[in-house]
Amino acid sequence: MKMTMTRRVVLAAAAATIALSATARADGHQVLDQLHFVIPGGAGGGWDGTARGTGEALTNSGLVGSASYENMSGGGGGVAIAHLIENAESLDNTLMVNSTPIVIRSLTGVFPQSFRDLTLVAGTIGDYAALVVPADSPIEDMAGLLAAYADQGPDFAVGGGSVPGGMDHLVAAMVMQAAGEDPTAVNYIPYDAGGEAMAGLLSGEIDALSTGFSEAIALADQGEVRILGVTADARVPAYDAAPTFIEQGIDTTFVNWRGFFAAPGTSDERVAQYISAFEALYETDAWEEVRSRNGWVNIWNPGDDFRAFLEAQEQEIGDLMRTLGFL
Repeated sequence: MKMTMTRRVVLAAAAATIALSATARADGHQVLDQLHFVIPGGAGGGWDGTARGTGEALTNSGLVGSASYENMSGGGGGVAIAHLIENAESLDNTLMVNSTPIVIRSLTGVFPQSFRDLTLVAGTIGDYAALVVPADSPIEDMAGLLAAYADQGPDFAVGGGSVPGGMDHLVAAMVMQAAGEDPTAVNYIPYDAGGEAMAGLLSGEIDALSTGFSEAIALADQGEVRILGVTADARVPAYDAAPTFIEQGIDTTFVNWRGFFAAPGTSDERVAQYISAFEALYETDAWEEVRSRNGWVNIWNPGDDFRAFLEAQEQEIGDLMRTLGFL
């Protein structure tokens, strides 16, 4: 089945992506002395990799003096969001990383807050999604996965680092629906973070894993997993051994944005500093090294553009989730 709703989500992302400009260059000067990243999940997940990779590039480029990190998992990301709201007055140099799940989990009521309760800074990158199996699995491609799924039925488990109805679940359901299967029949096993989900895959608790492409690349490079498919339009240079779902006859694509939020009440001056640092970062060798290593796509949505994009995505994903029976 053709995933027309999925394509609209991707097109919305593309439409909201604006061209990079040099108007906010930092001219090689340090923009911030120190920056603290709050990460809503555990070590090894996509949020963790995004925050640490961004911090690495910001400090290596000299745009930020030093960066620190705090993993604050729980509540599908709600614990970290509540932390920003409840401690807003003392978090002037703090950013929280988040992504598409902040929209999904707000829609499904996993936590009562939404992006509207935070100060929006910018969407900075996109990461494709992937389905992977252990490297020693007899499943070699999506045809093999679909055959195993048909044979095992509900005993065939697909895991992910998000709650039921969350992004990893949504991606798995989209792929299976595009392959002609009932998306609501997928036996999805949730884990609290991407690292735990990957451990579940390697230990045999689940048969396949829905995860971010950058996370999959790291494990594939180590010989731990085989990437069966990626939700890109074409093979990604960062790991071009991974086939797309499209080339295997499964017509679905998806890009998960990732970006940064500050505590409510953050001053316009501070937000402008954050945006200046991120925009200047795109033009540095330090950023290109991190970006290419992780297979990320540059997506630049600062300030009001970020808000408009999130509002559009909220509508699009809400419609998609109702189509799939998640709302």
